[in-house]
Amino acid sequence: MREKILLSLMLILALTGCQLKNSAGQNSNIAQQPAPQPQVIKVGYFPNITHAQALVGIANGMFQQALGSDVKIETITFNAGPAEIEALYAGAIDLGYIGPSPAVNGYVKSTGEALRIISGSASGGASLVVTPELKALFEKNGPAALAGKKIASPQQGNTQDISLRHYLKENNLTAKTTILPIANADQLTMFSQKQIDGAWAPEPWATRLIQEAGGVRLIDERTLWPNSQFCTTNIIVSAKFLNEHRDLVKKWLAAQVSVTEWIKANPADAQKTVNAEIEKLTTKKLADKVLTEAWPMLDFTVDPLKTSVYTFADWAFQGGFLGDTKPNLDNLYDLSSLNEVANQQY
Repeated sequence: MREKILLSLMLILALTGCQLKNSAGQNSNIAQQPAPQPQVIKVGYFPNITHAQALVGIANGMFQQALGSDVKIETITFNAGPAEIEALYAGAIDLGYIGPSPAVNGYVKSTGEALRIISGSASGGASLVVTPELKALFEKNGPAALAGKKIASPQQGNTQDISLRHYLKENNLTAKTTILPIANADQLTMFSQKQIDGAWAPEPWATRLIQEAGGVRLIDERTLWPNSQFCTTNIIVSAKFLNEHRDLVKKWLAAQVSVTEWIKANPADAQKTVNAEIEKLTTKKLADKVLTEAWPMLDFTVDPLKTSVYTFADWAFQGGFLGDTKPNLDNLYDLSSLNEVANQQY
């Protein structure tokens, strides 16, 4: 009898040990499972005042707050629109701040598949800056004064280049004026050395040509547009990312609206934040007097100003930059999320 009792106890202990071992093994397996990875949104922009919302909203955390702690923002900065478009094609960015001309080019080259414009960001901020002598001649003779002159633009086919070419065409100066696509920093040097007579430049470079190289503002481009408004910066998103993560895009745009309102209500603080971010990203901030003069040349707005973008596209096509057949831009925009968060119909 005693032997049976001992045998029963041994069996019970053995079974209990197996259960404990299995339980421990299960717990061990649970502990070894990797933690879920956060959703990532990859954002591209320029270290430039024309991309102020990106600089401010990332610096002060408004975009992160809108997205939530389970979403990670990864940023990459660019110096030119074509490079940003290539990054979007490659999946290196999901969303980006960019000018209208590279946005349209990117859409057309991908046959409308790669991207959508989902919001505006900035209007204005481009000028034709010339030598004082050329301005005096312009005041006497009008646009004809540009005949025989060398006028720079930042890059062939970019937004300011398209504006310059259209202006010359409208004034029958296309064959009479030399257009030199030159990077903004090189424009400053060449203007100082009198190797060019002027430049159609974005801010803050237009102001730097005035303050650092003795130029004068001949044409504020806003004066050439209805209501003094034209798109300088808009927001694009990968069509694939928009389809898969529209909720995140909507949250980003809600923050874009809030950041834009904050910038307009707090211009002095916004300028400080933007300049601090420019210094952080480029190691060199703008001179305070440059920023003070350049800032009012821009209007920060979520209005996509579609009419101006379609106009830029028409001018680009007429200039031979969008192929032989006029492109179909019917699906260039998806403003449904912006309309919802801004409570307006753009």
